[in-house]
Amino acid sequence: MDPKKISVFKTYDKPKGHSSAGSFATYMIVAPVCFFLGMLFSSFPYDFPLLWTSDVTPAAYYDQLEAHLKFIHASPPIIPRILHIAISIGFIGFFTKLFKPSEANLLFDGTSLVLYVIGVVVYITNIVKGLRIVTLGIYSVPEGSTEIEIGREDSLRVLAASNTILALVLVGVLVLQAGQWYAERKEADEIQKLDQEEEEKTATKSQKVTRSSSKKKQ
Repeated sequence: MDPKKISVFKTYDKPKGHSSAGSFATYMIVAPVCFFLGMLFSSFPYDFPLLWTSDVTPAAYYDQLEAHLKFIHASPPIIPRILHIAISIGFIGFFTKLFKPSEANLLFDGTSLVLYVIGVVVYITNIVKGLRIVTLGIYSVPEGSTEIEIGREDSLRVLAASNTILALVLVGVLVLQAGQWYAERKEADEIQKLDQEEEEKTATKSQKVTRSSSKKKQ
């Protein structure tokens, strides 16, 4: 039985010579991911004293970090709009590659899309919410709420940890896209090698037929 007929998702054979990993849709995925990683890298100097060192963080540093985060949250509306446009470009790239997908698309692009969605969820639920809390300066939980109350220092550490988690998720997307490029390149090389061997066999057979026919005529 054809495995494609029993698969949950229908796959399509790619045309010969077509490489989805080298298509424009791949660049629509890789470019926003690199853009987001650059933004997270610019935040790394602020997150480092909270997560990556055993030295005691001075109280004055939290004040400086709060002022920095408030400045980011109070940025002009054009800044978050550009960010959201970049996120949308990534989704468009995924949906373009997953339209009539091959098996490689389902494996690599499907997993990349899951990681990308996880990154968006982390951004909305942790980073955006954390920036709003820092801007308001209200770290306490209202009475009757089921949420766990965490202090000012822990809230800032959670925000820094969310940046790290988001960076790891985005690196995973890049690794999967690079893996797809490598796998499709190896597949193309193997197909080209098989085609060359088939052409050599066909040429050898035709030569034998030509020689046998010439002998018969003699």
